[in-house]
Amino acid sequence: MMPTEPVTRRIPVRGLTLSIAEAGPADGPLTVLLHGFPETWWGWRHQIGPLAGAGLRVVAPDQRGYGLSSRPDGIAAYHLDRLADDVIGLADALEQDTGQVTGRARFRLVGHDWGGLVAWWVASRHPERVERVAILNAPHPDVFGAYARRHPSQMVRSFYVGLFQLPGLPEALLRAGDCAALRRALTNSSRPGAFSPHDLDLYAAAWRRPGAITTMLNWYRALRLPREPAPGPIRPPVLVLWGERDTALERGLAAASLRLCAQGTVRYFPNATHWLQHEEPQAVNATLVGFLTAEGPDQRPGQA
Repeated sequence: MMPTEPVTRRIPVRGLTLSIAEAGPADGPLTVLLHGFPETWWGWRHQIGPLAGAGLRVVAPDQRGYGLSSRPDGIAAYHLDRLADDVIGLADALEQDTGQVTGRARFRLVGHDWGGLVAWWVASRHPERVERVAILNAPHPDVFGAYARRHPSQMVRSFYVGLFQLPGLPEALLRAGDCAALRRALTNSSRPGAFSPHDLDLYAAAWRRPGAITTMLNWYRALRLPREPAPGPIRPPVLVLWGERDTALERGLAAASLRLCAQGTVRYFPNATHWLQHEEPQAVNATLVGFLTAEGPDQRPGQA
């Protein structure tokens, strides 16, 4: 029996090394939590214990390019297909812990921000591996471009994505003043108190690692690489949790993404921002536990 407090280790995954935090019973249903930009596994600090306490085997990796995980060179290494492959590879590597390696182990998946895009993509491309998926403030990758073209206000909100495409300049801006711009990006876009000084210092230590800011930005730069659209509707049950005061992503992206799901539902958090798991952890945790531990096809929580 693993404790509900996370322990960390490094694990080889398809030629990379991923740093993971894990908690919960070793024989519980595997549940992978995927963080977004510019966080690390620490972005799930409020969720790991409660989900583990509900009987789930919780694993939260630093995704490639982040924290203590490998930082491969080049933009192509951060193509969405490669990011999704990491999740499948991680599940395969974790299956070895049970001594019964089949390469077919199924798991539950939760993703926020960029981690949400990866979770959407894993569920789209590998539905046979995903039991159910919860998404926090992240659009399906096939939805965002078309939605932004129809809604100029979303294009304005996403101006930073274009800035991040420039070589060198974004790195200089984000490194300056002990990563002051990244610290402000978190505190200015969230409710007061969502990120403590300790949280920001932990993140800054990760951002200062050699090459880290470039590899984090390469997730955005890889968006311009060619990609095949998702193969049909998403088959696993999907729950979307959406903070309505998100300054970067409009509420309509949630509904547009759900139209690509065979069985999906959304819960809106009217007073939460993009960082809802930090701001309303009790409500988010209760919703996630109900959804992730449900048996059968789907559980449909009510609107917030």
